[in-house]
Amino acid sequence: MPFSHSDPAARKNFSKITISLASPDMILGRSHGEVTKPETINYRSFRPEKDGLFCEKIFGPVRDWECHCGKYKRIRYKGIVCDRCGVEVTQKSVRRERMGHITLAVPVVHIWYFRSMPSKIGTILGVSAKELEKIIYYESYAVVNPGTTGLQKLDLISEDQYLEILASLPESNFELEDDDPKKFIAKMGGEAVKDLLRRVKIEELAAQLRVQIKTETSVQKKADALKRLRVVEAFRKSEETAPNRPEWMVLDVIPVIPPELRPLVPLEGGRFATSDLNDLYRRVIIRNNRLKRLIEIKAPEVILRNEKRMLQEAVDSLFDNSRRINAVRSDNNRALKSLSDMLKGKQGRFRQNLLGKRVDYSGRSVIVVGPELKLHECGLPKDMAVELFKPHIIRKLIERGLVKTVKSAKKMVDKKGAEVWDILDHIIDGHPVLLNRAPTLHRLGIQAFQPVLVEGKAIRIHPMVCTAFNADF
Repeated sequence: MPFSHSDPAARKNFSKITISLASPDMILGRSHGEVTKPETINYRSFRPEKDGLFCEKIFGPVRDWECHCGKYKRIRYKGIVCDRCGVEVTQKSVRRERMGHITLAVPVVHIWYFRSMPSKIGTILGVSAKELEKIIYYESYAVVNPGTTGLQKLDLISEDQYLEILASLPESNFELEDDDPKKFIAKMGGEAVKDLLRRVKIEELAAQLRVQIKTETSVQKKADALKRLRVVEAFRKSEETAPNRPEWMVLDVIPVIPPELRPLVPLEGGRFATSDLNDLYRRVIIRNNRLKRLIEIKAPEVILRNEKRMLQEAVDSLFDNSRRINAVRSDNNRALKSLSDMLKGKQGRFRQNLLGKRVDYSGRSVIVVGPELKLHECGLPKDMAVELFKPHIIRKLIERGLVKTVKSAKKMVDKKGAEVWDILDHIIDGHPVLLNRAPTLHRLGIQAFQPVLVEGKAIRIHPMVCTAFNADF
């Protein structure tokens, strides 16, 4: 089941976390409203525009316990939804949690599943990445159901061929149901891919591939079937934990992440600094709204096709701008940071913020040689030592009766009086410290030393220890 951070039971009682595809219903279930306008804030009032990317009705109020119009203020109105502006009276911290969504005019294929190698969609359908991109970017029609035409399923045909086939078909073909095997169906873009994936029967395909692997004599075809079976099996096995459907790799709705994770910060002179994601979301909304209008006025097919392709490209840029050949760039020719760029790499959310958190009672500084030290000693700067041993110093200050509360002890430590240095000298005698030099390639990259208080801001180590750390000056 989907994890809910607001459910205390779900936070405690779980044995594992499974990452799976999000269904359209799951995205809508998480959303607090549809974002329909590309605007961010009103340039006169500097308040979020309604139904825009920072809408208070969708994402929550910008001020604690206050609705947009100001009718309800203070905590006593907690939980009330304003009948005038539609904003719930709650804390502004919800703007870090609440998501919105954009309903797309046409299905759009997720770039992760056709651009990554090997292409997951291409592998399941049994088509090459090049052919798949021709379908997705509206260059060729894909035969979804050949009917009585003599073509094969997944054959690629040009527009001229498609029109010739339609002209040769009897009128009765157009009256048949879509699931009728006699009806000819050919589509392009995300609609074609979604229809093809919806028709994939995972169990049957897995059985066919197993038979093919056993009977196939060609080494290359056997390897291709094995590769395909691996992806199909992943979908089949997921039914036990978190059901995944292949057609969910094509998006009908896209999530809009909380506004506090893509902030708009006011600068001096009335200008604003904004996250790149806001520009990428704006492109998607503008193109999506334009496509909806063109569909309403029944614009020519060639114009619609071009607009659909542009919407696909805008969504590609939003999810993974770095993977696109023509990445969307800012005014100074810098590629905009997409959702994937925020997650991946050394500066991404996982490695930078979740794994690489700053921790208490640790320090970082440059190292210099200290030939006066013994082999087991290291020179520890006084200011760093005070921070590292702060809890010990506070306890000793209270034990000696110099202070009565932790708060007053902290103030005394911050002043760094003579009593603090006296206590610190006694503490460091029985407390060795661990020194680590990155990259830690072998076990000697982390070693314990007896600290010696030194002036300055650099850590000192004995020259003979430098080899193990691969330290050079």
